[in-house]
Amino acid sequence: MGQGRRVLIVTRGLDPVGTGRQVELAVEGLAARGLDVSVAVMSCGGDVPRRLAARGRSVTIVGRRAVVDGAATVRLARLVSQLRPDVLLGFGRSAAVPLLVSQRFHVRCRTVLWLGLVPRRPWTVAAASRLDGIIATSSDVAAACGRAGIRPDRIVVVPPGIIADPGSGLPRTAIADRLGLDSAKLWTLAVAPLESESRLQRLLWAIDQLGVVRKDLQHVLVGAGPLLESLWRRSRAQELAERLFIVPTCDVFPDLLTHVRLVWQSGDVALGGALLDALARGLPAVAVESDAARQVIADGVTGRIVPAVPESELPRRAFNVLEDEELARRYGGAGVARAAEEFPAERFVEGVAAAISGRP
Repeated sequence: MGQGRRVLIVTRGLDPVGTGRQVELAVEGLAARGLDVSVAVMSCGGDVPRRLAARGRSVTIVGRRAVVDGAATVRLARLVSQLRPDVLLGFGRSAAVPLLVSQRFHVRCRTVLWLGLVPRRPWTVAAASRLDGIIATSSDVAAACGRAGIRPDRIVVVPPGIIADPGSGLPRTAIADRLGLDSAKLWTLAVAPLESESRLQRLLWAIDQLGVVRKDLQHVLVGAGPLLESLWRRSRAQELAERLFIVPTCDVFPDLLTHVRLVWQSGDVALGGALLDALARGLPAVAVESDAARQVIADGVTGRIVPAVPESELPRRAFNVLEDEELARRYGGAGVARAAEEFPAERFVEGVAAAISGRP
């Protein structure tokens, strides 16, 4: 794709972690290749839109709710008609239908969808199958897309990339004040949409079990979704309110990563939530087995992958890492090396550039 070609990146409002970090890397990397890149944000929330705008990128908010709705889809179609981009690049399953609708308004536009998880809903699969291309984060995601009915010749595998964001140097006490944490305690972090696939009941159970043996822990869960109220009710019932802190969005995320002791994941989340970001920052990780966990974590080298059953494995392995500082440092150092070797950002951007141009 030649210089000056217009690319409109479509994303939800995200924080700079997981999928949100991939959006940032794609925007900056494609712009560095001379493409005219702009961003359409399909939902409210998240710090990525603000960060991109602060770097001089063109960002248009088309969604005003926490979810991608019909009104946002209509506004996106109007924006596409105005900008007339050569390529629409959507990130995540929620972009599938809006991309297809916008393509109907601007038929010459190439539509490509990045997927870290397989579409679940029939209408999402139907929309994704009608787009020009699918970027899958792994061969497992690609194979599952094929089984869902998406033509294999439209799917390319582009592993994610990562560059650690060092943050702004915000001190631990300031982060604690911002999020309501105790700066004297150890912090863990999980990033996941508050949906059934995230299996957050496992996380709450693990937090409950860890509280029996460690009283100095606080756990941050960054995410939004339909399970928020039920998670709050369950956390109160299990008397976890002083240990579990659920925040829908986090505008100090890179600085928060500097101060957490462990990143973990309990379910199936694109890129494992914060697993890839933790790898690049030298943080140990413990995750229940999933495609993303297998892709990111080298089991026993950079962290641990545990089975879903028995449920005691998640808190047990997390406890081992929290108790053994030398083990945590060893996992973290190996993670930095793995991130540089297996997930270079340049390779990710090159793969995306090839996919949106239609090159094999």
